[in-house]
Amino acid sequence: MVQTIFSDTIVALSTPPGAGALAVVRLSGPAAIAITASVFSKKSMPDAAGHTLHYGTLRDPSSGEILDEVVAALYRSPRSFTREDVVEISCHGSDYVVRQVLGLLLRQGARLAEAGEFTKRAFLNGAMDLAQAEAVADLIASDSALSHRVALNQLRGGFSQELRELRARLIKFAALLELELDFGEEDVEFADRTGLAQLLSEVRGVVAGLLHSFELGNVIKNGITVVIAGRPNAGKSTLLNALLREERAIVSAIPGTTRDFIEDEVSIDGLRFRFVDTAGLRDNPADEVEAIGVSRTRQRVRQAALLLYLFDLTEMTPAEVIAEIQELTRGLALPVLAVGNKTDLATPNAQGAFLAQFQAAQVGLASPTPMVLVAAGQKRGLDELQTALLTEVRGSALENTASATIVTNVRHARALETAAAHLQAVQAGLDTGQGTELLAADLRHALAALGEITGEISSEDLLTSIFTQFCIGK
Repeated sequence: MVQTIFSDTIVALSTPPGAGALAVVRLSGPAAIAITASVFSKKSMPDAAGHTLHYGTLRDPSSGEILDEVVAALYRSPRSFTREDVVEISCHGSDYVVRQVLGLLLRQGARLAEAGEFTKRAFLNGAMDLAQAEAVADLIASDSALSHRVALNQLRGGFSQELRELRARLIKFAALLELELDFGEEDVEFADRTGLAQLLSEVRGVVAGLLHSFELGNVIKNGITVVIAGRPNAGKSTLLNALLREERAIVSAIPGTTRDFIEDEVSIDGLRFRFVDTAGLRDNPADEVEAIGVSRTRQRVRQAALLLYLFDLTEMTPAEVIAEIQELTRGLALPVLAVGNKTDLATPNAQGAFLAQFQAAQVGLASPTPMVLVAAGQKRGLDELQTALLTEVRGSALENTASATIVTNVRHARALETAAAHLQAVQAGLDTGQGTELLAADLRHALAALGEITGEISSEDLLTSIFTQFCIGK
């Protein structure tokens, strides 16, 4: 049996609050089974094996009143989520019933759990490391196939195993450097500098790869912000409504209807896109409010991950489209997708000619802008548009997320940056013949940064910051 470090027993509602068919109240701690047994009709529960279900009633000992008919799932230490004795009581999902059940268990000696305390106990009792614990929260929050897949991979320890292997290799050399410090007066080298340089090159490459994956991980976890920009009446709000399949934005033939931005999300092939409909761009806004809207549009473009420049195919020339895109993205390393709207008003020959002229006008450009043709009002061309959006944001790494290690957590990325900086310092020290003391110090700092990710090195403040972001029952 695992020796736990907690003497109290916690309880909380683990399902979302609000009326429903069922609710699950979870207890964890040394008295979880005894507390449940004291109010449960099946008195044989304390002697029951773990991983068993028990049907019965909950009764208030002080009044004799039966509160509910429930099913209690029993998990014995160490074979539970927290590695403590755990009981999960499935009761009816009435708010009143849940309050009564929680109150009853609190009166019997349980304590109301703090935010994330069940997962925190799982971490402190050795059931998972810190990166895996954070993946629990990511898994709960996942809202697309890719974010679910990445979170599940981290929960199963893929990222943690890679970090442990890196640290193990570095620790061997760090130990040899520390040994040199113990024999400093004898001027003996235990750590082969050539081998250390080769190891540093390999480890720095892995850390750089993990850091590079954060850009992709951030997209998977938080979605891609796509700003829809263009002239007034190009059909931006109509396109937003078509993509969302609902009347989210007001559509009017009057130019400048959208004065502020409107945004909403949609999942496309497992990726979450946040589309932002903006005020139309023109040099002479009709009034001060529209001018503010245009200014905000330009600000939102600077914050975008992708610009969708929408234009009326019948009103603009290819040269005008290219010029406006260049003006809007000047100084920005921003991927752009040009979308020609209102194909229902242009003949197939006119559409083909426009597309040919658009492509010809970009010959010689380092990053030519791709173009898609749609009729937003008739919801035509949306499949082609979605395919083009996926092509713009989908790199080869996205195709391999089932097995690849993807960093999605800002804390992890910051720790990797710190580790990379200290590993670079070690490399510079080797190149300049730096003393063992400084090499060892930088290597220790790099190891500490990597250890902070998995919790091998942690502080109470760090743990509090992480677990208070969880829901109460997790």
